Amino acid sequence: MNKVKFIYNPYSGENAIIADIDKVIMVHQKYGYTVIPYRINMEYGLTKAFEDIDEGYSYVLIAGGDGTVDNVVNHMKELNIELPVAILPVGTANDFAKFIGMPQDIERACEQILTSTKKTVDIGKINDKYFVNVASTGLFTDVSQKTDVNLKNTIGKLAYYVKGLEQLPNFRKLKVKVKSEERTFDGKMYLMLIFNGQTAGNLKFAYKSIVDDGYLDVIIIKAGMIKDMISLFIKMLKGEHLEDVHNLIYFKTDKLDIICNEDIVTDIDGERGPDFPLHIECVKGGLDILGIKD
Repeated sequence: MNKVKFIYNPYSGENAIIADIDKVIMVHQKYGYTVIPYRINMEYGLTKAFEDIDEGYSYVLIAGGDGTVDNVVNHMKELNIELPVAILPVGTANDFAKFIGMPQDIERACEQILTSTKKTVDIGKINDKYFVNVASTGLFTDVSQKTDVNLKNTIGKLAYYVKGLEQLPNFRKLKVKVKSEERTFDGKMYLMLIFNGQTAGNLKFAYKSIVDDGYLDVIIIKAGMIKDMISLFIKMLKGEHLEDVHNLIYFKTDKLDIICNEDIVTDIDGERGPDFPLHIECVKGGLDILGIKD
């Protein structure tokens, strides 16, 4: 029988995957697969998850949010494990899974994965780390890092907005230099998002993003008057097109460099990212995925 490495985060979302583990095993058994589970916990993390990987494994099944997916992919890259991955979206934020069309129903998701054809997609790389959905820097980008796990499990995405409101007194203009072949920017901003996916917090910002085009979608919200920002954020919340919008830059690139001396952090899929300076690039065809909805 073919084996599947099943890595699940029991703390993701509202601990939803715990009640669905039997469904995961049932569907895989129907298709002739043996599920080998690995439970992420505070003691081991992912350090022992891949110790038994051999040629008998068909793919890696990940149950968790964007941060869990990001951590698994980074470990696989570090260990040179080239198996396809598939995602069960059970976290607080499941932006990349939704981007590729994964249903939230676990049984349906497993069926979709096991009846799919492997597809090769792009991933982002920021210095020596990889990201599957979005890298960001500027105001609010460390909200997910600072949000208590118990709070996220209790009130879900609302926890991010609660934490974000706490940062409003720190609203300030940030000096940054961005250089790419397609566009340069040397000025003050509030926020920068570099997408491999399309959404962040379920909001569709990078509506031009394509999962296998070899490009990342960059959005820079330039610093300006607060009253101007309100109309901009309304457009973004509505998912409206952002061409020629005042105080916003949107472009595609396969690589860019960012220099910033401000006291801010970077974020990759909800986890702490590298320090500045940053070299960010699109790794075309960097990941094999199962379950992508046609």
